[in-house]
Amino acid sequence: MSSTQIRKTRIGDVPVLWVEPAASAGKRELILFLPSFGGSKEQVLDQLQDLASRGFVGMSFDPPEHGERGTEPPKELFTRVFSSFRRYMWPILGQTTLDCLRVIEWATSSLEVDSRIRLGGLSMGGDVAVAAAGLEGRVGRVVAVVATPDWLRPGMHDPFDVTKLINQGDSTTYGKFFCDTLNPAGHLGRYEREFEINFLCGELDKHIPPDGALNFQRSLAATGSKAARINVEFIAQLAHMDVRDSSRWWPRCREQLVAPWPLAWTAR
Repeated sequence: MSSTQIRKTRIGDVPVLWVEPAASAGKRELILFLPSFGGSKEQVLDQLQDLASRGFVGMSFDPPEHGERGTEPPKELFTRVFSSFRRYMWPILGQTTLDCLRVIEWATSSLEVDSRIRLGGLSMGGDVAVAAAGLEGRVGRVVAVVATPDWLRPGMHDPFDVTKLINQGDSTTYGKFFCDTLNPAGHLGRYEREFEINFLCGELDKHIPPDGALNFQRSLAATGSKAARINVEFIAQLAHMDVRDSSRWWPRCREQLVAPWPLAWTAR
């Protein structure tokens, strides 16, 4: 788009891409949007450009073992990770969550952006967005598409053959450390502050069942009035791999990401 500017950098070993509005006055707002498993920052470039055309700074980065940080084709990555999900996925989730914190810190200190962040992600990217929001108080809103706050993922089926349950296997000590430390479902206390998380779940999703988001919503509601506001919404007739057609989920995701802050927040 002619009205936006695409930029790239590295924060340590993390390749980052962001799209800025061509012209704006004062501080812009940052929306960090993370790709799905097997994807890359370029996978969500259309979404970042869309956000920038609306006046936001849209940013993403390559998770470990993805994009410029990958060492194998996506098909081989899928085969390896789903052969022993907890062994291989938990470290990716954990490292990406920590990278997310690094990127937010860099962006808020190096770019002319507001200190309150909007954070979103698709599938694995949504899992990470929820986890990072529990650690980073500058995140005021999360939109997680076909994602879960529970890294244990009970009832997870193969995304390509939904008749098959995935054998998640055993984790390594290394991977278990990330899950024990960062899994949102195991750390509800991190979400007892004023912000919101919006889950957009697939009505037919058997790979990441909506139960994880619904259980998280119920558990936080039981902790009291100071808990984050959790919204769970279903996209009709959407199975997990249907997200390859972004027209099925992006319009609603974008609407939630760019919505004005609640008046009670803007008055602070």
